Amino acid sequence: MKSTLRNPFQVLRDQWAIMSFYERFEQVVALVLSAVIAVIIVVSLLQLIAIVFTLLILDAFNPLDHKVFQSVFGMIMTLLIAMEFKHSIVRVALRRDSIIQVKTVILIGLIALARKFVILDPEASPGKIAALAGATLALGATYWLLRERDDRAAETSEHDPSSSQ
Repeated sequence: MKSTLRNPFQVLRDQWAIMSFYERFEQVVALVLSAVIAVIIVVSLLQLIAIVFTLLILDAFNPLDHKVFQSVFGMIMTLLIAMEFKHSIVRVALRRDSIIQVKTVILIGLIALARKFVILDPEASPGKIAALAGATLALGATYWLLRERDDRAAETSEHDPSSSQ
């Protein structure tokens, strides 16, 4: 059982010897980016905790105040976006994906748009809301089309074992 649950870094070390120079370069870049984003996430989390603590203890945090709600949830969603971005880079670093997948980038974009809707000023112009809605619709439709394509490809490979991608 233990041999099937190998350490991902051991797998990476085993693959390092057979990688080309450029693949090694990609690996190093992905690991450095992952470390930088991890530091940003930790610092942002500490700042978020400090801000929420200050609001709760010193300023009598009122979650019904629209500005406070927007600010706190905007920060939380920014952290979620950063974590999802880091996760997509880690997948590349651990060689689970050869490149960052388009679907992942689209999902991160959708999360960013959702964040924008959460922190949107109630007096925002109808044009701005329409533009955000249009972008959300376009990304959602693109994600749906990519998912449909992947589902069809998976279905085809299940029925025809000789077709490999």
